[in-house]
Amino acid sequence: MELFFSRDIAGGICRLDQDESGHCVKVLRHRSGDEISVIDGCGTLYRCRITSDSPKGVEAAVIAQEQDWGTHPYRLHMAVCPTKNNDRYEWFAEKACEMGFDELSPVIGDHSERRVLKTARVEKILVSAAKQSLKAAVPTVNEPVSVKEFIRSHDIPGQLRLIAYCFEDGNVPRRNIKEVLNAFEGTEIIVMIGPEGDFSREEAELALKSGFIPVSLGESRLRTETAALAAVAAAYFRYM
Repeated sequence: MELFFSRDIAGGICRLDQDESGHCVKVLRHRSGDEISVIDGCGTLYRCRITSDSPKGVEAAVIAQEQDWGTHPYRLHMAVCPTKNNDRYEWFAEKACEMGFDELSPVIGDHSERRVLKTARVEKILVSAAKQSLKAAVPTVNEPVSVKEFIRSHDIPGQLRLIAYCFEDGNVPRRNIKEVLNAFEGTEIIVMIGPEGDFSREEAELALKSGFIPVSLGESRLRTETAALAAVAAAYFRYM
């Protein structure tokens, strides 16, 4: 199924940007009168008929629409420290989108080696992943903030807030993420994953004081991007 992406949909008219238009007309050879499917990134699929086949700006009339197309029955916010290698972080974002998540917050920890992330590139990857995996909603990407700032700003009742770190704390033992998710009756979930050097104990203590639950992702020692994807998969299989 061919999908195009546009945020310029109003008054019954859908307009594709230059990149999407070029792909539609030059690569896929669509012409006026053809029907195409367009996602808006917010969860709605539009069935459209092309009225202008300019490769610089396709216009199409909306003939039908379907809300909540390809969505999932939970809301997952991943707060993941950027990896030293950008490609690994982008790989995580792409694969996580294929399974299903809703929001990505790059968080900078005390032990983070990378403290800068180009969110625009991640956003483009997520658009492509949403189209490939037949989803009309594209995850939101927030600007980077510190781990401590993120923790302080996400004290929200009704949400399940989880943090995964490698070290053991005798006072608050880590619980298996599968068991925690299975016991949760809501649908709003936040998962925090640390950098290559893990969260600092100060960050972990702040998270626990703020109501985050420490979880284990199994016995294997996982890379940051693998741990983050494992958490996304755990939520995906919990609600599928």
